[in-house]
Amino acid sequence: MARALVMLSGGLDSTLVVRLLVDLGLAVEAVHFTSPFCRCTPDSWGCSAAHRAAEASGVAVHVVAGREDYLEVVKRPRFGRGSRMNACIDCRIFMLSRTRELMARLGADFVATGEVLGQRPMSQRRDTMDLIERESGMAGLVVRPLCARLLPPSVPEQKGWIDRSKLLAIQGRSRRPQMELAEARGVRDYPCPAGGCLLNDPQFAERFKDLLEWQPDFGLADARLLKWGRHFRLESGTKVVVGRDEAENGPIEAAAREGDVVLAPVRVPGPTALCLGKPSDGDVETAATLVATFTKSPGPIELRIKVHGADAAAERTVSATPMSRSWAERWRVGAERKASSNAGVPSEGKGT
Repeated sequence: MARALVMLSGGLDSTLVVRLLVDLGLAVEAVHFTSPFCRCTPDSWGCSAAHRAAEASGVAVHVVAGREDYLEVVKRPRFGRGSRMNACIDCRIFMLSRTRELMARLGADFVATGEVLGQRPMSQRRDTMDLIERESGMAGLVVRPLCARLLPPSVPEQKGWIDRSKLLAIQGRSRRPQMELAEARGVRDYPCPAGGCLLNDPQFAERFKDLLEWQPDFGLADARLLKWGRHFRLESGTKVVVGRDEAENGPIEAAAREGDVVLAPVRVPGPTALCLGKPSDGDVETAATLVATFTKSPGPIELRIKVHGADAAAERTVSATPMSRSWAERWRVGAERKASSNAGVPSEGKGT
């Protein structure tokens, strides 16, 4: 019996592939990738939908976390980006390369994916599919059951490990064929078909672009922080992250490292903020005003803002008066800025 390793995102397409291959009698296991740019967290667990899909079909799922090695791929993609900061081709090569390594350890014969020809404009074209297979060392060993009959037979099909006549010929961006197939096979608990990569999200992509410009050597902790709060880049280049609600305040404070400054209002409900990278006194004052601006203060009254370092040492308070939120907009990452705001910023970036 042939052994298949399915790249399982937890979305409808890959969930259908797991169910299809199990129903064809193959021995199936799944691999699920996580990254700092997944909408699902944490890295060690990944998308709960992927685990539910694997459990429903009775297959084991192996979680592979994209860490610093993955981050380098996304920072400097060889094959370019999509309409935002998504590096889909390089990302796919990375995942298939790691899947190849896992395949060898598990003794799997081939890899299956939920890709559909023409569904995604960057990575699911015939030429890019071929490119991704070659660059990952997986040429001929990737089966795409949902659109296989539209593609040349893969090695597993040629060798009879999988019956090509039982595979499908879905193409294009409509999800109706997959939804009909899901209904026919009793697959009902699946997430909406929207992509799960935050690099495709307009606001998140602007944050990533800003971080890459100012701090090209950023690490995983910096990438994870992009998910939380409102992000501001002051004229000095200092970055301030301000929580949007109580649920974000904890993670933002926990992200503080040596040299960072944590701010929070005293006796007034409001956000926790993080002023990154040994900020000046002037930057801390501006950050305090940002905190005051996003509190639930009844009006423009002077507030006390608690300020301390990452280890909560040397705590002090400063005064700040709430301003209009349009005042804060000048520094928000992704907002239209005055030409002077980025004056003097070199293309290779500045540290935060």
